[in-house]
Amino acid sequence: MSQTYIVVDQAKDWSAFLPSDRVITFTQYLNLAATKSQGRIRIINLCKNSKYLSDGYYCSLLAESRGHHVMPSVRVLNDLSKKDLYELEISQWLPLLAKKLAKPEAPMEMKFHCVFGKTIHPEMKEFARKLFESFPSPVLEVTLKFRKEWQVTALFSTSQSKLADAEETLFAESLEAFSNKVWSKGRIQRAAKFDMAILVNPEEAMPPSDDQAIKKFIQAGKQLGIHVDIIGPKDIMRLPEYDGLFIRETTNIDHHTYRFAKKAEGLGLVVMDDPQSIMRCTNKVYLADLFNTHKVPCPKTRIVHKGEKDVEDALEAVISYPMVVKIPDGAFSKGVIKAENREALTESLNTLFKKSSLLLVQEYLYTEFDWRIGILNNKPIFACRYYMVKNHWQIYQHTGSKSQSGGFDTLPTFEVPRRVLQAAIAATKPIGEGLYGVDVKEINGRGYVIEVNDNPSIDRGVEDKYIGDELYMQIMSEFLRRMQMKRGDTAN
Repeated sequence: MSQTYIVVDQAKDWSAFLPSDRVITFTQYLNLAATKSQGRIRIINLCKNSKYLSDGYYCSLLAESRGHHVMPSVRVLNDLSKKDLYELEISQWLPLLAKKLAKPEAPMEMKFHCVFGKTIHPEMKEFARKLFESFPSPVLEVTLKFRKEWQVTALFSTSQSKLADAEETLFAESLEAFSNKVWSKGRIQRAAKFDMAILVNPEEAMPPSDDQAIKKFIQAGKQLGIHVDIIGPKDIMRLPEYDGLFIRETTNIDHHTYRFAKKAEGLGLVVMDDPQSIMRCTNKVYLADLFNTHKVPCPKTRIVHKGEKDVEDALEAVISYPMVVKIPDGAFSKGVIKAENREALTESLNTLFKKSSLLLVQEYLYTEFDWRIGILNNKPIFACRYYMVKNHWQIYQHTGSKSQSGGFDTLPTFEVPRRVLQAAIAATKPIGEGLYGVDVKEINGRGYVIEVNDNPSIDRGVEDKYIGDELYMQIMSEFLRRMQMKRGDTAN
C-alpha cells in the first residue's frame, strides 16, 4: 500500500486547507528516514524555496536518496533553475499560446500559476497542461512578457502559499483529483499491498479488453492484494501513485500509450506493455528483421523501400502470387492488402507507400484460421483459433466504418501442435518477457509466425473460455511477482 506525504515548511502553511496527518513539515520529513514503511512513499514537496541547497531542494534530494517518489524531482528543479534548460522546450508551445492570447498594443507582463497542470485562466489551459507534463511540479509560477511576441521570462516551482483565493480552491480540487489517496475523512484504509493502474480508453472502437474482462482483472488483483484503478489517456501524471501499469489500449509508438509506458518505466513501475515491447512489436519491419536474425519460422518476407527500382521484378523472383503487402504499424488487419497479380501489386505498393517509406511483402499462406498463442514471460497461457471472416481472407474485415471478425475456438495449450507452440515461444524470446499474442499459421504440421502483438486481445468469453478466471489470475500474479521483486519483498 502506498503512502503520500505533503511536505510544507511550517504547519501554519497548510491552514487554508483541510487538516490531514499526511501533511508534515520538512523537519518531520528529515526524521522520517528511521520509519520502516510498507509500500511506496510519495512526497509532494510544497516548500516555499526550492533553489539549490534550500529546504525545498533538500526535500526532493533526500526523497530520491530514500527511494521515495517526489514531486518536483531534483531533475525538474535543476531544469527550472536555468532559463536555457527549459526555454528550448517551452519555445515550441509559444505559437499555440500566442493564438490564445490577445496581442497587446504595448509591451506588457503577466503572471499566472499552473496547479497540477491546471489554471484558472481558460486561455492558458493547454499551455499549463504541457508545462506540467514536462516539468511535473504541484505549483509552477509562470511569467510571460510581450515585446513584439510572447515569451516566458521566468518559470519556477513554488508553493500553495503564493496562490490567490480562486487558485487555492483549484489547488485543493486538483490535489484531490491528482492523488485521491491523500486524505478522505472516515475512509477505511485498504489492506492492499500494491497499487496498480489499468489504462483504458472509452473512446476506442476495438479495445484489447472489453469491460467484463477489465472487471475480471480488478477482481483478480483484489484477491492477490493489489488495488486496481482505471485510468484514461489524460491521467499520465497520476502514474506516481502506482506500483504497476497495465496498458489495455491499442499501442503505438507515436501515441500516448508509448508515453505512458516510458514514463511508468522511468518511475520504476512494473509495466506491460513495456516501451521496448511496444517499439519492437508495433513495427512489422522490425519484427521481420528480428525473425530473420533469430531464425524464427515465418512466411517468405521481403522489406521494400520507396523508390526502389524494378521492385516488382525483385519480388516476383522470390515470392509467388498472391502476395500480401503491409504497412509496418497496422493493427487489426488494417493497412494490409492482398495482391493477386502484378497490376494489383503495383497498385498496393503505390497506395501504401503514401503512408510509409518501408513496406513488408510476404507470401500468402492460406489457412482457415490463425492460431493466437498468448505468451507471458515466455510461457504459453492461452490458445485460440481465430477463423477468417466468411468469404474473406482475414480474421477482420473493415467496410467503411463497420468492422467484423470471424469465429473462434479456445483450446488448452496442451492441445496445440507442438511446433506451433515452439514457433510462438521462439518469436517472443528476443522481444522480451511481457504479455504477447503471437499469430501463427499451421501448414503441414509446421508453425509460421505472422506477427507478435504486444497488446493481445483478452475478452471475456473468448481468450478465457477454457481456463476462465485463472487467465486473469496468471497475469495479475505475474504483476505481483514483479512488484514484489521491485520492492525486495518475496513474502506472500
